[in-house]
This record gives sequence, C-alpha cells and structure tokens, in this order.
Amino acid sequence: MKVLVVAAHPDDEILGVGGTVAMHVDRGDCVKLAILCEGISMRYAPERHAEVRKQSQDAAAILGVSDLIVRDLPDQRLDTLPLGDVVKEVESLIQSMQPEIVYTQFCGDINRDHRVLAEAVMVATRPYAAPFVREVMMYETPSSTEWGVPQLSPVFQPNVFVDISPTLEKKLQAFARYTAEVCAAPHPRSLKALRERAQYWGSLVNMQAAEPFACVRSLR
Repeated sequence: MKVLVVAAHPDDEILGVGGTVAMHVDRGDCVKLAILCEGISMRYAPERHAEVRKQSQDAAAILGVSDLIVRDLPDQRLDTLPLGDVVKEVESLIQSMQPEIVYTQFCGDINRDHRVLAEAVMVATRPYAAPFVREVMMYETPSSTEWGVPQLSPVFQPNVFVDISPTLEKKLQAFARYTAEVCAAPHPRSLKALRERAQYWGSLVNMQAAEPFACVRSLR
C-alpha cells in the first residue's frame, strides 16, 4: 500500500501522524512524507535552515521513512499565494506517487497554513482527478487544532482511531529531534503532554494509545 503524508511545517508530520506512519512502515507499506513550507522564516534565524532540514530527516529515519520531500513554500504565508499554486505542489505529489491513502492536516485548525493545505489536498484528491486515492484522512496538530473555534471553522471530531501503542515511543523520539519545538509541560507540545494525549485518545476506544483522524472519504 502507498501512503502519502502531507504537512505544512517541519514537525507537523510527527505531531499528527507520527505513530501511524511508523505502523504503516512496520506493515511494509510504502510511505512518503511531504513538508511543503520551508518552516524557517517565521520561526528561526536563516542560518538554522540546514539544521531544521537535518532534524526532519532524522525524525523520518526514526519512523523508518527514507522518502522525505521538503519544499520551500513560504512559512505562515500560504494564504498570500493563489490557492492554485499550492494545489499544483500537492497535485505533483499525488500524481507522481499515486497513493492509496493520503493524510493531511485538519481544515479547522487555527493555523491558516494548515487550513490552506487541507483545502489544496481536497482539490488535488478529487475522485475523478485521483481515482487511485482510496482514503483521505485529516489529522490533528497539537496547539493548533484544539485552539480552533466553531465560530470560525469546523471542530475536530475524529471518527477513525489508529492503535499506536507499539509505536508511541518512536513518535516521541522523532518529535524530540525538533529540539526548538519541544516545550515544557503542560504545553501541548511537551513530550509528557503528547504521551498523555495519545493515551487519552486510546482510552476512548479501549487502546493504550491512539492517533485520531477525521475521515473525509473512504472507498471500499
């Protein structure tokens, strides 16, 4: 099975779907991680560009993924681009890989880059344009998804849960590679909070740890 994870920023791919990615790898699936924004200009000094790229590679390697693509769309400024430009980036990934499962960020996040990316993925995975895509899943991003409000956008209501009990430690180890993004508890991006978050989602479905997804479309 071919799996594509589309993320806006470095670390989103771990926060939202890292445990599930490791599960796919363990099952022998072909997994590609795609980070579309450079993830530097609004958060770090320019000289840290190479360091953050290396952290992305290290995090992917911990999950067992060797196929990592990092593009250079403007960090925290996707809404300044024509949507069609973002769609073209996603379409090139979709058409070249022809994945059966696509994971992307939730369309109701408070982070506007996440919302623009989700819309672009929905355009790129239209059934007549990408008939090989069997499932489209939206994942949460801690400190972004839960800060969305219903007055502005949809609220994250997961209806698919993946048991990441065997891969939770890999997820935490991978996120720890993004040293500047690891916060002290009780911040939602602390390692303690991420562990407890996975345990909470797992408790809802009788698992030790889980990652939640909003299923947009599933063809069976």
